[in-house]
Amino acid sequence: MKLLTLGDYRRAARAKLTPMAWRYFRAGADAEVTLRDNVRAWRRWQILPRVLVDVSRIDVATTVLGEPSSMPVMVAPTAYHRLAHPEGERATMRAAAAAGVVACAATLATTSLEECAQAGARWFQLYVHRDLGLTREIVRRVEAAGYRALAVTVDTPVLGRRLGDERLGFALPPELDMPNLMAGLPATVDRASALAKYFAERHAAFFSWKDLEALQRSTRIPIVLKGVMRADDAARAVDHGVAALVVSNHGGRQLDGVPATIDALEAVVAAVAGRCEVFVDGGVRWGTDVVRALALGARAVLLGRPILWGLAVDGEAGVRAVLELMRSELLRAMALAGARNVREIDRDLVRPRETMLR
Repeated sequence: MKLLTLGDYRRAARAKLTPMAWRYFRAGADAEVTLRDNVRAWRRWQILPRVLVDVSRIDVATTVLGEPSSMPVMVAPTAYHRLAHPEGERATMRAAAAAGVVACAATLATTSLEECAQAGARWFQLYVHRDLGLTREIVRRVEAAGYRALAVTVDTPVLGRRLGDERLGFALPPELDMPNLMAGLPATVDRASALAKYFAERHAAFFSWKDLEALQRSTRIPIVLKGVMRADDAARAVDHGVAALVVSNHGGRQLDGVPATIDALEAVVAAVAGRCEVFVDGGVRWGTDVVRALALGARAVLLGRPILWGLAVDGEAGVRAVLELMRSELLRAMALAGARNVREIDRDLVRPRETMLR
């Protein structure tokens, strides 16, 4: 079967992954209402194409926090890439670098943050841990590795409940671990025990605005807040001087029943009022979704699960193919919508479906 859409990659990845890995990557929280709505909600926005526009040349290039990006698509931070392919995060980051897009390495990577940076990662996603000493050490390593932004996940004070993982008893295979958290352990410490202890204690439920201020004082790297869904939180974040926001509900894996990210995007953009860049993830599956996101004020979108599908199917080449598929779909969508570059994708280009039906 030719792999013509991200849906094709999803089906092909399922055939390649172990049942436990597939369930982990696809799972959402509780009844998975938000997981499903993240994908469906993009269809609630219709594109109103402009006609008689010279679209013989389309430019999809943009910038992300002042740095060039070949298109308004980024690689989201996701965990455990070596569950999908032996090369894991190395393959993912190399593919992103070759495609000229920003990739964000994850705290829960199965490859060290230093190796991810060497392979091409430019952002690092941070979970703030109860062990603040461990958090400070990770930030120090991130700075030393040359990362250009620190994406702090703020929607995980406690871990959402993923029923499939509980039923299957999800655990990393013995040959895999999380080097960002295990580095520096004495050789006498049992790594499996240390890993279990981390899982039991990892989430800093106390993390608050004052702790964010302390984190900002401790690093010179621009901070991006990932997991903002409310306009008032967005405005407060800008007042705290963050560099950017990611409108995200953690792929539907945390609090079930929250809005789809596309439904929260416009209010966050309005609250920010141009004072920082806004990105969005969650359910992006087509180039037309990128058009919708940019029309509603996002600077770029982040791809999470589709990157893992490409990785599972064909390693680095599979990730690159997924990114190139998104590029070709975006080019076609922009041409058909009458937008010659990303600056011409504005609010006038989309309407809610309900408005169109009246």
